[in-house]
Amino acid sequence: MELRPSAHADTFARDRLPPREQWPHLTDLGYPDRMNCGAELLDATVGRLGPDRPAFRDAGGVVWTYGQLQEQVDAIAHVLTGQLGVLPGNRVLLRGPTTPWLAACWLAVMKAGAVAVTVLATQRPEELATIGRLAQVRHALCDIRSVDDLVRAEVPELRITTYGGDTPGDLQRLAKPGAGPYEAVATAADDVALIAFTSGTTGRPKGCLHFHRDVLAIADTFSAQVLRPRPDDIFAGSPPLGFTFGLGGLVVFPLRAGASAFLADWRGPEGLLADIAAHRISVLFTAPTAYRAMLPRLAGHDVSTLRRCVAAGENLPAATWQSWYEATGLRIINGIGATELLHIFISAADDAVRPGTTGLPVPGFEARVVGADGAPVPDGEPGLLAVRGPTGCRYLADARQTAYVQGGWNLTGDTYVREPDGYFRYVARADDMIISAGYNIAGPEVEEALLRHPDVTEAAVVGRPDGERGTVVVAHVVLREGVPQGEETVAALRAFTKSRIAPYKCPRDIVFHASLPRTPTGKLQRFRLRGPASEGPDLQ
Repeated sequence: MELRPSAHADTFARDRLPPREQWPHLTDLGYPDRMNCGAELLDATVGRLGPDRPAFRDAGGVVWTYGQLQEQVDAIAHVLTGQLGVLPGNRVLLRGPTTPWLAACWLAVMKAGAVAVTVLATQRPEELATIGRLAQVRHALCDIRSVDDLVRAEVPELRITTYGGDTPGDLQRLAKPGAGPYEAVATAADDVALIAFTSGTTGRPKGCLHFHRDVLAIADTFSAQVLRPRPDDIFAGSPPLGFTFGLGGLVVFPLRAGASAFLADWRGPEGLLADIAAHRISVLFTAPTAYRAMLPRLAGHDVSTLRRCVAAGENLPAATWQSWYEATGLRIINGIGATELLHIFISAADDAVRPGTTGLPVPGFEARVVGADGAPVPDGEPGLLAVRGPTGCRYLADARQTAYVQGGWNLTGDTYVREPDGYFRYVARADDMIISAGYNIAGPEVEEALLRHPDVTEAAVVGRPDGERGTVVVAHVVLREGVPQGEETVAALRAFTKSRIAPYKCPRDIVFHASLPRTPTGKLQRFRLRGPASEGPDLQ
């Protein structure tokens, strides 16, 4: 399928797509040739359901209706193109805490036909400088609270427009509602809408190019067919909009369904529980760790409005799923997604849930488990997860494209087993498999055994080089408050794990910590636990 004629005056992003022969196979969902995802998510929803429904809610209790959001987005788009000189195809960096204003800026960039590069409010100048250089960003819309590090990044020729301040040039002053409707740029369905950057924890970050049709595809597959939101739902969650997990769960999915979202920064498990009760949240997106952290705090918090709970970002242990179900009666919707595919592609909900598995391919996607030669392995045998569907990996001018996409399939870097009934079960990240004395040991399996012990609140298992065995299993553990961190506890945990998994899989060493290193979405950073630097009593 040939690319449609672009509406971009600035063709930087399209020019840096990988060669077509390096793309994954992409399923055609039948979208029209010309389509603007911002207009589809906002204008089309207003046309379908009216302007008076709530769209976004903030931590201060302010509610934006769809009509108010549309008027504000159009005002921002007028400023972008009329005053700031943003052209279709220009990259616009977005930075700030999770608020309706940040989401409105993203929608305005979409309608203006520009390319959104949403970064985290926690990223430091060096990281921002790298992203700015790779994407050649020249415009930025930034919350005044997050502007200092962006200025320090010294991105060449970057024009920063802040919002939330008190200067005459502040975006909130420039983009006063009342400027009139903004006619969305008639972008091609395969014009680039956003560049999502991977974390870059193992090297130079990779920019993932996603089209306008991709944004709608994640809503019309996982959201529409697995999550199945309703117009009266209120979404909330911990992932920031700089992660595609958060962009989908807190902006794309609710707007596509005509629902609303509560947009606020992560305030820990206690704060999230308070928000669920205060704002009557019905659909929750967060990491498995957050569900586990909320469990002992449920008493005294009203979570009766919840009807959908989604977990992604890392493996969901069966014990966490079962404990949440017993405490709330809610079946967590487990899922695996990737920045390269934009959102979740394997999942299951309701009666289709099988605790301990990720689920089935989301309708529209295909998945299989392959060996090193790319050929499928028999059911029940571990191998590399390969996926294809309506979204897929297209890196921004990056030679690593050919490692991620092979034979038209996206290789996610995860080791999986396909069960005989078609369900996919997570084993480990391919680079997290521990080979000790000739045995293959999956860290997540050991973690799950440890997490079943009542005194363990968090666990992370990694390999450590060893002269005799090649690698030994090391468990990094956070204990329940008040439990002593002595040899007696180490012995008890070893005995406990040996009663649940084969002795050769049990940790040789157990290191206690006050907390484990995690990303802003709660995803465990195992790389920080490897090597001598991880041997101390705490990792903050």
